[in-house]
Amino acid sequence: MKKLQFIVHPSQKLQGHYRVAGDKSISHRSIMLGSLAEGTTKVTGFLEGEDTLATLAAFRAMGVKIAYVEKGEITIEGVGLHGLKMPAKPLDLGNSGTSMRLLSGLLAGQKFYVELTGDESLSRRPMRRVTDPLKQMGANIETTLKGTAPLKIHAIKNLNAITYDMPVASAQVKSCLLLAGLYAQGTTCVTEPAPTRDHTERMLTGFGYPVMRDGNRICVNSGGKLTAMDIDVPADISSAAFFMVGASIAPDSDITLTHVGINSTRIGVINILRQMGADITLLNEKEVGGEPVADIRIRSAQLKGIHIPEDQVPLAIDEFPAIFVAAACAEGQTVLTGAEELRVKESDRIQSMADGLQALGVDAQATPDGMIIQGGKMQGGTVNSHGDHRIAMAFTMASLRAKGSITIEDCANVATSFPNFTQLASQAGIHIEEQANP
Repeated sequence: MKKLQFIVHPSQKLQGHYRVAGDKSISHRSIMLGSLAEGTTKVTGFLEGEDTLATLAAFRAMGVKIAYVEKGEITIEGVGLHGLKMPAKPLDLGNSGTSMRLLSGLLAGQKFYVELTGDESLSRRPMRRVTDPLKQMGANIETTLKGTAPLKIHAIKNLNAITYDMPVASAQVKSCLLLAGLYAQGTTCVTEPAPTRDHTERMLTGFGYPVMRDGNRICVNSGGKLTAMDIDVPADISSAAFFMVGASIAPDSDITLTHVGINSTRIGVINILRQMGADITLLNEKEVGGEPVADIRIRSAQLKGIHIPEDQVPLAIDEFPAIFVAAACAEGQTVLTGAEELRVKESDRIQSMADGLQALGVDAQATPDGMIIQGGKMQGGTVNSHGDHRIAMAFTMASLRAKGSITIEDCANVATSFPNFTQLASQAGIHIEEQANP
């Protein structure tokens, strides 16, 4: 991938109405379940980012016909639960941890061999959290000695259902095992220690596949079928989070983000920012395709430091790079605990964000499971995103309070989740340049 850096100059405020990129989690799942359904699934609002396109390419390689109608609209000719075919070569999933972890479950019960590979970053991410429970189900799946990709999944006769208590709250692990459960003999149950995003359960139900819920325990039986449906993908709250933080920290800002998914398992960022004093209003709330959506209006506010409640951590796990920037601009101290998961994302997001904030003159101390940030003035400087799209976008928003320009290195992966981020940021009021890394 080409090297790219952002140079972001001090900016004043954010204004206007915008629709951010489509929800990445729902876009991934629409491809996966649409491919396994019987009939034609039509998807609108699909995120055409590198991660979701990697999922799309993987299913095409396994014999599924997926066609573009126009931008953000695709049709999927489902092949049924047992209609996938062995791909001619390894499936390259790029930088997408969601693709690899969910596909490992979906493919563990197939009657053919498949290998899952990824880029350098994905090849460092831990996969035993999914391969270990899959092996308990009888899957024949290999990793490297470090428990990382490539994953080699061998054909087996049958998977067996298990009841699994997840040691760490993770929507990817939960979804992986539920998808494997579609092919396992018996009832597969997953118990999560804290609520995580529930798009897989909602979408399975939408496709007509029974899902049983009892508190924090979710179960599926094999033997059902998926029936094609239409899916309208809402705007991604994870992408909206950057603009929510930007408008909160920049004086005189007033921005409205339209048709954003506000699934209760994803709104930790709204809850946390409101506790910090953010002025956030939800408008036009409705439900589309089983997912709640709303327009979100954000106006500038003086934020204050808080101890972030641990029960909100799983509901905002992808939004913490942006929240850390909010904390750096807040009055007083912000403390995050219980977020060890951030250390095994596209980068070590705790250390990467602490290093970047320190480079901009902020008192930010990394801890094993979080960070302690003392809000204050922010200078210009150079930060390294370590190829992590969310870190690059978070520091772009920091320009709204920085005293000088911020150079953000290694930004090419922003295209994985938010292809038109720089264009939208510029329209909203941020002075941003893209340059090839020297």
